[in-house]
Amino acid sequence: MRTRKSGIGRKMLKALATVASVTAVLASGAGKVLAQQSMDDPARAAYYQQFKGKRVVFVPVFMGLDLTEGWSRAMKLQSERLGYQYEVRNSNFNTAAGAQTLTSLISEKPDVIVVQNPDVTSYAKLLQKAEAAGIHVIQLNMKTNTLTYGFVGANVVQLGELQAEAVVKKCGPSTSGKVLILDGPPTSPFSAYMQYGYDNVLKKAPGITVVSRQSTGDYESAKAKSITQVVLQQHPDLCGVLGVWDNTDVGTAAAIKEAGKTGKVFVTTSGGGGAVSCKGLEDGSWDFYVSYDVPGQARDLTDLVSAALQDKEKVGTNKIVLYTPLISYTKDNVKEQSCWVLDNIH
Repeated sequence: MRTRKSGIGRKMLKALATVASVTAVLASGAGKVLAQQSMDDPARAAYYQQFKGKRVVFVPVFMGLDLTEGWSRAMKLQSERLGYQYEVRNSNFNTAAGAQTLTSLISEKPDVIVVQNPDVTSYAKLLQKAEAAGIHVIQLNMKTNTLTYGFVGANVVQLGELQAEAVVKKCGPSTSGKVLILDGPPTSPFSAYMQYGYDNVLKKAPGITVVSRQSTGDYESAKAKSITQVVLQQHPDLCGVLGVWDNTDVGTAAAIKEAGKTGKVFVTTSGGGGAVSCKGLEDGSWDFYVSYDVPGQARDLTDLVSAALQDKEKVGTNKIVLYTPLISYTKDNVKEQSCWVLDNIH
């Protein structure tokens, strides 16, 4: 018995020694693998270096809006991460001032101009001159009829179609079929392109009658309210409103509420999908909302700014269009939406 136990003990010791040896080899090998994986990214230093001393200027229609503040915050944060200079030249809803700013920038020659156009023509030639001077121009959400290095923003024709489809679905044969259209400035991209989208749908919809189509000026809430009040007096059986923008349509909703018709007149609008969009659905100000998702746009925008600052081709060679996905908000799905605030922009 003693001999047998002794034999078993020797076998166990031998097995343990083998395991220890294998473990030591594996540990040694693992150490070598880890050492081989410790290396710098060969593209990293050159990537950050190329942004040093570069300059990006944002020329918005107006600051102080959730849209422009959101876009600007994203570019400012990116400039701090990458090391380029960033500034804002606010035109304060003054097209002449914006044109003068662009003229000055062409002389100053920043590397990139990000511009929000007030209409489809006013800045077009200046943007061409900027690119001829070697400046990358990115148009943001509101484009001219001239394509520059890049565009980031909503497919406004599709946006109009989505709003119109919602109104047609609601204002069927059992209703008056009467619809009010509220535009921004007559030559604004969000008037011209959105109207084209409306027409694509409404002209094919029997029973739908556009009783009035009016401009709210520079997207003025007070003007939207007064227009809606008059139209409701003329057409108390109004079925739907196609609104141009959530900030403007706060006035539209106020007029409908004062007339005691909240929930009876179907209101559609659009915007960047911020907190005001969800509040409007929750309190009944509007019934259907199309978001062009400012946080998503901001990511697309900063990616395109980064690409422009790295572009080695002659300015004007590349033309990049990034239509941001549209999201439809309703009372049924509003709880699932982001409804962002400025601090959410990274």
